[in-house]
Amino acid sequence: MHATERTTHRPFADRRLLMGGLVAASLWLAGCAGTGGSVPGQLSDARASQSQRPAPQASQAVDVRGYRRDAAQHVYTINRGRIYAGKLPPLLYAIGTLRVELDGGGRVTTMHWLRAPSHAPEVIAEIERTVLEAAPYPAAPRIGKLSWTDTWLWDKGGRFQLDTLSEGQLQD
Repeated sequence: MHATERTTHRPFADRRLLMGGLVAASLWLAGCAGTGGSVPGQLSDARASQSQRPAPQASQAVDVRGYRRDAAQHVYTINRGRIYAGKLPPLLYAIGTLRVELDGGGRVTTMHWLRAPSHAPEVIAEIERTVLEAAPYPAAPRIGKLSWTDTWLWDKGGRFQLDTLSEGQLQD
């Protein structure tokens, strides 16, 4: 595989290796920051907040379309400060469509890019990190194991909306 090629199938086991490396790097950076210092976006802080937040309420959706809204709302709730408020600008920095496979308990098993914003690899990495940090998602007892697909609409400042809950886009 060439260095510029990107695989589109993301088994969770590969993500665990990546996340482990990110945790190690975050801890190393935290040590460099000294006591009382913090590193913005520090993964260990995200892990701590993930363990402190209550498990999401089970979804009452009876089909994948209904679950899509619950999953998107879950991402919005966890990422309140990162959601673009209002209509998006006419030109977005990146748009990507990601399918996330979830088990019956709302845990991510795999991710698969249907349309990756290949011009913005940092956005690809950030979306994948955001998806993993938001887990577990609401369990879907009426559906069980499922695939959740959504389109991520990303502005230049790093804020986003999901197509499912998008407020639309301004015209030129």
